[in-house]
Amino acid sequence: MDMSKTKEIVLCGLFAALMAVGANVSPFLVIGGVPVTLQLMFAILAGGMLGSRTGAKAMTVYLALGLIGAPVFAQFKGGPSSLLSPTFGFVLSFIAVAFAVGMVLERNRTFAGYAGAGILALVLNYIIGTNFMYAALSFWAEAPSGFSYTVAWGWMAAYLPLDLGVTVVSMVILQRLYKAVPSVTPQYVSK
Repeated sequence: MDMSKTKEIVLCGLFAALMAVGANVSPFLVIGGVPVTLQLMFAILAGGMLGSRTGAKAMTVYLALGLIGAPVFAQFKGGPSSLLSPTFGFVLSFIAVAFAVGMVLERNRTFAGYAGAGILALVLNYIIGTNFMYAALSFWAEAPSGFSYTVAWGWMAAYLPLDLGVTVVSMVILQRLYKAVPSVTPQYVSK
């Protein structure tokens, strides 16, 4: 195994571990049935630091660990039954988030690039996660009385300020990291 493959494996493992920590930073803080986590931050950082391909691989490793039973998902959950959780779509979204952030920042590390990557990350997280939650609560999980697509999106308004803040902080961390350590860029890591 060459050194670049070894480095990729180590970085994927590191970011999978960071996702597990981010998932359980406040395991008992739940708003409307959805745990409050820092997973979005680590998905953004994975894409920004590792690049699109490796960042997405790291999030896939995290997903796989959880599905085989490691208690790495929010509230220390894991296992195949997680697929049926209404919040599982947010976990799925982290792969797309890391890929998209990496893709944007591999091409454009200007203010517009950081802003675009952050907005794209948040939009992907909400579209994939909220639509999955709506489907789960509509078809296989018990939905509260009066539940609708509009209600599902309304619930997400409670999380938007936190997620916006996390996204901005993540972009600032990436921008400062790129300035301080030029070798930590998606182009360098992906080679």
